[in-house]
Amino acid sequence: MTVATVDQAGIGPRVRALREAEGLSLRDLAERSGVSAPMLSQVERGETSPTLQVAARIAGGLDLRLSQLLRLDESGAVSVVRAGARRKGGSPRSGHTFEVLTPPLPGQRAELSRHRLAAGASTGGSGDPPMHEPGSREIALVEQGAVALVIDGERHDLRAGDTVTFDADLPHHFENPGPGEAAILAVVSAGLRRS
Repeated sequence: MTVATVDQAGIGPRVRALREAEGLSLRDLAERSGVSAPMLSQVERGETSPTLQVAARIAGGLDLRLSQLLRLDESGAVSVVRAGARRKGGSPRSGHTFEVLTPPLPGQRAELSRHRLAAGASTGGSGDPPMHEPGSREIALVEQGAVALVIDGERHDLRAGDTVTFDADLPHHFENPGPGEAAILAVVSAGLRRS
């Protein structure tokens, strides 16, 4: 009986990159997947090809489906989001609108978005619960105008060209004190997944 294996070209570096992006050691992934750390190490170095069963267990340990790990449900290594195809949100009436500039790909651990705030508008209220999963980080660039980041009860005033990095799992929002429109470019990197 022949056992189906996964083509080793490319899966080893992908497993390593995904594991490191989640902040997992080989031992952590071994515990989560049920695949031994020595076997994971051999897979990552391209010294062995995992069977489909082992690859599925590795994918499970990374909180992915096998098709996501093997990139079977992706159309290629490059994804383009056309200007007219961006996911949009917010409400012009509230004074806060946004566009998500990255595609919704499986296993993607970061999202880029552009937010526009009318004078006096806010991305939320000071009593908002954490907006992102535990361990998430956000980097925001003020492209236009001036904003205040209110995070965990502390206010940080920012002007065009300023960049701020913070723990995005804390209650936070941006405010535009006015008088003109403000624009923010934000990247949120997802937190570490815990089993």
